Amino acid sequence: MNKIYLIIGFIIMVAAQWFVPGQMIVEQESVLTEGTAYKFKTRPIDPSDPLRGKYITLNFEMQKAFTKDSTINYGDALYVCLKNDADGFAKATIASKEKLDNKLDYIKVEANYYFQDTISFRVPFNTFYMEESKAYPAETLVRQANRDSILNNCYGLVYVKDDRAVLENVLINDEPIKDYVERHIKENTER
Repeated sequence: MNKIYLIIGFIIMVAAQWFVPGQMIVEQESVLTEGTAYKFKTRPIDPSDPLRGKYITLNFEMQKAFTKDSTINYGDALYVCLKNDADGFAKATIASKEKLDNKLDYIKVEANYYFQDTISFRVPFNTFYMEESKAYPAETLVRQANRDSILNNCYGLVYVKDDRAVLENVLINDEPIKDYVERHIKENTER
């Protein structure tokens, strides 16, 4: 009889181990397929800490929003409403501790500091994973593209659904970063 309980317990344990990551994958895919796409313009990356493993670190221009709530503290969870600006990039309109009852898309962020009706925040999608051999060249190219005088040439394509946001890709001059890096590496090796 004890052997049956061990087998049943083992089956439940294995099912739970598959269910949790499976549920996470389903949620991410749901955001990508059913969410609204926003372009988040990037800013130059601090070259003193450019690479942490197999991903590139991104710094986005959109880091502040208007709020009337002066009780917001560092680390508080906030909801930031989004809309597109005239250039087609995501713009934060208002931040609140509670979900606002409006038709705008919103993302859940972490508060940094409050100053004169403005809250600074961190977005949850500041890393983009890619093949290890291309991560450092990609980050270098993102930094160069951000220094370029051409407007709107480097951005993260983020899908938003409810309060969830998924970074689908990073684009330089409207080209996916993986393709851009491969082309750049190929051009440099042919010289």
